[in-house]
Amino acid sequence: MRKPAVMPAALALILTGTPALATGLYTCDSGDKSGWKSTEALVEKVKSEGWNVRRVKEDGGCYELYGTTPEGQRVEAYFHPVTLEKHLVAQRGKILFQK
Repeated sequence: MRKPAVMPAALALILTGTPALATGLYTCDSGDKSGWKSTEALVEKVKSEGWNVRRVKEDGGCYELYGTTPEGQRVEAYFHPVTLEKHLVAQRGKILFQK
């Protein structure tokens, strides 16, 4: 008796994922890095809005920020590196904001 091809199909679904989730797969169409603003500019901007920043790194053409919102939520957030516009804010897999 032949076994169904469930495992390969399930594996394919897991590996494709959803880019909108904060899994390191969210991407920004940000162009050449020469047009990007600095991470220091992002930190200054969000701190002036009441955020507490723990770490900022580049991920998928976006700036990925780990920190605390003005409301006190520990989050992972993605910002566009040219405009510094907020694109996605998530907390433990739950999307709190998405542009």
